[in-house]
Amino acid sequence: DTLWDLAIAEVEKRESADDDGKRVEVSEKSLLFMGNKNGGKTTIILRCLEREEIPKPTLALEYTFGRRARRHNTPKDIAHFWELGGGTSLLELIRIPITSNNVRSFAVVLVLDLSKPNELWTTIEKLLQVTRNHVNKILTKLEKTNPEVATEIKQRVRNNLQRDHPDYDLIDPFPIPLVIIGSKYDIFHEFDSEMRKIISKTLRFVSHYYGASLVFTSKSEALLLKARVLINHLAFGYDKSKSLSVDHGKPLFIPAGLDSLSQIGPPPASDSDIGKMRANTPLELWKKVFEKTFPPKSFCNLQDTKDPAQDLQYAEYEVDVMRAQKNQ
Repeated sequence: DTLWDLAIAEVEKRESADDDGKRVEVSEKSLLFMGNKNGGKTTIILRCLEREEIPKPTLALEYTFGRRARRHNTPKDIAHFWELGGGTSLLELIRIPITSNNVRSFAVVLVLDLSKPNELWTTIEKLLQVTRNHVNKILTKLEKTNPEVATEIKQRVRNNLQRDHPDYDLIDPFPIPLVIIGSKYDIFHEFDSEMRKIISKTLRFVSHYYGASLVFTSKSEALLLKARVLINHLAFGYDKSKSLSVDHGKPLFIPAGLDSLSQIGPPPASDSDIGKMRANTPLELWKKVFEKTFPPKSFCNLQDTKDPAQDLQYAEYEVDVMRAQKNQ
């Protein structure tokens, strides 16, 4: 047999009927994890894939994958996990994993470090803006080449919110599924209760506005499990979770579409303060209120990046010897 014969036989075997007489297709989904530097993205990915490894710092863009079978004796579904390192300094790399071929089955997981409230808004704004612009460019191209897929993607985003939801016309859903994870809840839990309330309410608003799910997590197994439920739903099509926790004194867990602006309430500031703030959109108003309490830190991520060539985890004997020779 030639390689082609073997390949055709393999595909036919995969597509042949299973016990129920239905065709079993292997599903492939992709997820991009991004967020604060040292925010715990790698730890969350390793827990989702049930790997007992010690997380290493992520350099630029890293890739791994997981496989799960939905039922006994069925082919395993594949999930591609991409991770963007460097906080907000390497935004250009977002273009690599998200392409017009896979945008249909793509989702974004934004991991925010709750212990650094002064970096929260900048991280959300920069990462989601660049991702959104990139996805919208892909969708504009798809409208010309494959309009059905473009319409399906746009429609699916809207499906998270029932048409009779009071906020249906007030929010601006992210173009692909989005999960926002607030990490390091154990440190956040020690904050003053008023600060916790402002951060929680703001993240609830942002998640609801973008049609995203929101979960707070830490190294505790119970909280990591909740984040895994949301990620496994996106990666392997597992059932959505029905649970809900909106109490600001506890870790939040709000699947997409289950919150509402009336439950979240107005931005946490006095009416006179809100009256003085000039904002064109609700998102802008929340940003101004949040940054009044937590002024954004101007942080340039590139300056503190160590030279990866000196990092021991990338040691490569022959290359390093040649390089030392060249430097000399």
